[in-house]
Amino acid sequence: MAATFPRAGARRRPLSRRSALLGISLTALLAATPALAQQAATAASGTAASGTGATAAATEAEALPTVTVQGADGRLVSDPYSTPSAVSTVNMLNNLNQSSRLDTVLRTVPGTFTEQSTSNPGVAINIRGFQGFGRVNMMIDGVRQNFRFVGHEASGFAYVDEQLLAGVDIARGAVSTAGGAGALAGAADMRTLGVDDIIKPGNQWGAIGNLTWGSNGQGWQEMFAGAAKLNDRVSVAVAIANSSPTNYENGAGQMVPYTWQNLSSGLLKSDIKLTDDSTLKLGAVFYNNFFYANSADQQITNNTYTAKYHYDPDSELIDFRFNAYYNDLTMTYLNTPRTTSNSRGRVIEDQGWGFDTSNTSNFMWGEVAVSTINGFEYFYDDVSASNSVNPANYGGVNPAGTSSVGGVFSETTFSYNIVDFILGLRYDFYTLDGSGYENLPGGAVPIGPWEVNESDGRFDPKFTLAINPYDWLQPYVTYAETMRAPTVSETMVGGEHPGGANQSYSANPYLQPEISKGWEFGVNIRKDGLFTANDQFRLKADYFSNDISNYIVTCLGGRSTQTFFCNVDGTSQVSGVELEATYDARTFFASASFTHNDNDLPPQTQGFGTNQYLPDNIFSMTAGLRFLDEKLTIGGRYSFYSQSTLIGFNPTFTGAAISSTPSPSYNLFDLFGSYQINDRLTFRVDATNLFDEDYTPALSVNPTGFTGNTGEGRTVLMSLRAHF
Repeated sequence: MAATFPRAGARRRPLSRRSALLGISLTALLAATPALAQQAATAASGTAASGTGATAAATEAEALPTVTVQGADGRLVSDPYSTPSAVSTVNMLNNLNQSSRLDTVLRTVPGTFTEQSTSNPGVAINIRGFQGFGRVNMMIDGVRQNFRFVGHEASGFAYVDEQLLAGVDIARGAVSTAGGAGALAGAADMRTLGVDDIIKPGNQWGAIGNLTWGSNGQGWQEMFAGAAKLNDRVSVAVAIANSSPTNYENGAGQMVPYTWQNLSSGLLKSDIKLTDDSTLKLGAVFYNNFFYANSADQQITNNTYTAKYHYDPDSELIDFRFNAYYNDLTMTYLNTPRTTSNSRGRVIEDQGWGFDTSNTSNFMWGEVAVSTINGFEYFYDDVSASNSVNPANYGGVNPAGTSSVGGVFSETTFSYNIVDFILGLRYDFYTLDGSGYENLPGGAVPIGPWEVNESDGRFDPKFTLAINPYDWLQPYVTYAETMRAPTVSETMVGGEHPGGANQSYSANPYLQPEISKGWEFGVNIRKDGLFTANDQFRLKADYFSNDISNYIVTCLGGRSTQTFFCNVDGTSQVSGVELEATYDARTFFASASFTHNDNDLPPQTQGFGTNQYLPDNIFSMTAGLRFLDEKLTIGGRYSFYSQSTLIGFNPTFTGAAISSTPSPSYNLFDLFGSYQINDRLTFRVDATNLFDEDYTPALSVNPTGFTGNTGEGRTVLMSLRAHF
């Protein structure tokens, strides 16, 4: 073994001095809020007593313009087409892009892709060619999904059942509000069903039932959700879902092994109106899945808990939010004959908790309208790695340790006439704690014990200038910087490669954070009545260019088989074009997305990650017609994925190199149709990969031992959805 780690349950190193300041900062923020509220109430009562002053104050408040501030409404993304930033949102409740995997939906979003593991059902989101180890902050209901492991995978997955999703919000590039701490390339929040998604407006209760059958191994999927308003102040919701697909066939008729899973999930939520001005939302999302990946029968349990408080009195100065959350994800390698012998009984668990708090204020500064959101976020992870069958194996090469990431943030929009200037500034910080022992020479640390007790921070600015010459046109330009801290996996990895590859791994406590600096030029277009009185046209396009320094990949030490994570010297560049557009004239509708990506990031070593290079060009277009008073919808979808760069595979895992042969391009055609039987029942049919294209999805990992194409062949899905 190249390194050893404490067993699960061993005493953890206490947090650094910087982490101790978090409680002081939070206390100050919370203490300030009642004072602000009292000050606003006093001012309101004072102006009310003055008669004409009250009228003037009311008139001024009514005159405040509406300004979009990212994150001000508690979501990562508000209206994408009125936000001067590269943001997108996907409606999963009424999505025309129904498919068997969330990956397919995300791959239609510009600048967004996934590292698709054919046998691992987790989702690994890639933004602009960045993925793994938190470069993209993946969240479920605003809760970070920081689970990572070292292997032939994406170095991090989020586990969520798409049947329970209401939508996905995606921010590409710097995020200067909650969710942006430590995110190098952006963030994605997968929002699960809530009370308001289930209960129709004006009703006291609601229910959603979805029953789907699919060919080509998809089988049956079932989902039921119900919600009720118990009284004027308390509402509750519950949902359960199940799916058990078997192995599917590719376009050539070959059975792709280990593509089965046995998934059950559910959620509980409650909305509580504490007072006329304050609400509390409680939530719990549960995920349990069995599958075979990484040469092992595995079980994943992922439980996410949230408590979200919102105080919004009758004051433009106060819109206060405090969100607390806890996430517990456990990956267990089952003790079965198919599991590699030295992996049987491996347990990797990430227990994470955190919070974010913010206040949004709107006011006039002379003739300038000001909207500002200021806050603080923090998240702490405790990772344990053990083996219940053979304790001496620990978690294989996966280390144990603790880490935290957080930041103080501010985003202020100044609006004057047709000009919006958005000033974003955040101070992000991180901590890393752990220890181990190095047995072999040639790594990043000498032979003997080592420990990590690291903390650091950085100011990251974001400046945006947007012009609104017409109510339908908004060009903008942005300069932003971001930072990603090293993770426990990168800093403290160790051990030997299983299977006799004669490869050992070494920790590197000296890793520096990755830094991104770049520009973005974009435009938003919102036009109603373009060709007819009732049509709508929306377009969002941007060009970005980022320089990346201290990018983390793998290096070889003095021994040709000793590998560790390291910072790359110099600067790498990533640039590209992103576009999305929609047109809806009711009887006819169409949408399109396009991504062009140039990426010269150094490659990751196979086994310490996987391919991260997007196809050079990605295009998707959906179009359809509505008939019979819009009860019948018929449409189709075309998707094109060009060639993409591949990482060469080295069986000894001793280095990384760009393959001389790129991945081939491919085209996919889908058809869909739906009929609204009545205002409660809808029947839908989808045919994906209509022409049975034999392909392997870009950025994908083959199942263990399979060398054929892994793209799913022609599949027919039929579903009946009821919404009462």
